[in-house]
Amino acid sequence: MSDAAHMRAALALARRGLGLTAPNPAVGCVIVREGRVVARGVTAPGGRPHAETIALAMAGAAARGATAYVTLEPCAHHGKSPPCAEALVEAGIARVVVATRDPDPRVDGAGIARLRAAGVVVEEGLLGPEATTLNEGFFATVTLNRPMVTLKLASTLDGRIATHAGESRWITGEAARRVAHLLRYRHDAVMIGVGTAMTDNPDLTCRLPGMEEPAKVRVVVDSHLRTPLTARLLATASRIPTWFLARHDADAGRRRGMEQAGAMVISVPGNEAGVDLAAGLAALGERGVTRVLAEGGAGLAAGLLRAGLADRLAWFHAPAVMGGDGFPASAPLGTELLAAMPRFVREGAFSVGDDMLTEFRRAA
Repeated sequence: MSDAAHMRAALALARRGLGLTAPNPAVGCVIVREGRVVARGVTAPGGRPHAETIALAMAGAAARGATAYVTLEPCAHHGKSPPCAEALVEAGIARVVVATRDPDPRVDGAGIARLRAAGVVVEEGLLGPEATTLNEGFFATVTLNRPMVTLKLASTLDGRIATHAGESRWITGEAARRVAHLLRYRHDAVMIGVGTAMTDNPDLTCRLPGMEEPAKVRVVVDSHLRTPLTARLLATASRIPTWFLARHDADAGRRRGMEQAGAMVISVPGNEAGVDLAAGLAALGERGVTRVLAEGGAGLAAGLLRAGLADRLAWFHAPAVMGGDGFPASAPLGTELLAAMPRFVREGAFSVGDDMLTEFRRAA
């Protein structure tokens, strides 16, 4: 197999960790000796052990003289575990192929420098764009001081998410809803606005068999803490992490009631729209969240789009038309010029049962 094939295998391993390894990146490592794969590793849930540590333990003595394919630069700093660069050197790895550098200032080239100083051959950049995209959540926390945000929308062909009477369940079919739950599993947190919390009274859990754990952080953007204390989210807040982003001047009594139910209320600056979403996302990043799935409603979608905070779109379209009296997927953005519209680049389109999922990334 070629270097590229081994790196693709390492990337496939890393993808298994998406939504499981925060606050650390999801990394894959494949160790090859004399053309034979002798070990594989992926960052463990919770972020430790690292992929290299797991692969080296599996390889044992076979690591000496072998090549390690790693999707992200091995760490070089001492934390809760020894540096992976040091572990690779001590194991006798002869060559390391790195897809992309780690932007963390504690690493950012230091891991590669440590390997080269020990005489290990290091090659960089193989499938680098793919590796960067895979860990864009981790990269965002380092470079943007906030998590990566995927805005998920489910609408009719004309972009409507509810009838004029407010009926919204279910626009898309069961297959699309299963994929939506998979998206929840691959993110660290699921975020909704207070309108959705009050109208739909959701659980916001992943209910795919075998993927119920670990429970994802549930985030409600609720500037004045209007979510009823009887909501399902609060009924289970003592066992499933449930956070509210609220303004500093939110009612203290409501705050106490939510905290007594087991939720965490995070105070962030307010603005004319309610909550400063950039500040709210920064607060999530400070608490270890790297990937956020925003599930609406229209107000939250508009806020993210208006502020340029939606990095990706996952848009499910049902083969139906509701008409102009239905509720739109996004509240007004105040756009007057075409040049001012949020722009996205389509990355893929997939049939999901009778529905269609189209994935986009924010245009540069």
